[in-house]
Amino acid sequence: MTDFTYRDESQIWLGKVMAEHYEEALARADSLIKNTSEDENGCLVTDTTSPRKTRFRGHQLPAYRFVYCVFLRAVIGGDEVIRHRCHNRLCVNPAHLVVGSKADNKRDDWDYWANGVDYDYL
Repeated sequence: MTDFTYRDESQIWLGKVMAEHYEEALARADSLIKNTSEDENGCLVTDTTSPRKTRFRGHQLPAYRFVYCVFLRAVIGGDEVIRHRCHNRLCVNPAHLVVGSKADNKRDDWDYWANGVDYDYL
């Protein structure tokens, strides 16, 4: 029996990266991590004013998304977002990143703005 599960372009590309170019992707992710500085919250912050982007195998994507997918070997779809539990978009620390929906991300923002503390992060 053939599996006809729908996969979007992001899932196809990430699946190919994980299967055929993982060591190269891991080296790129390591270099992104090494070019950061750690702040008082444990965030690994890039030296850019907006979220850093990286190009790998013909695709450009936010560095935090690339780092998350490579370190966790996650093949996620284009409709899924990487949420910053630390609320710092310059952070690429995989321990501070989780996958979720756009609605999850917006709820995180509302909770943070209302309470000032992300209790899941403590």
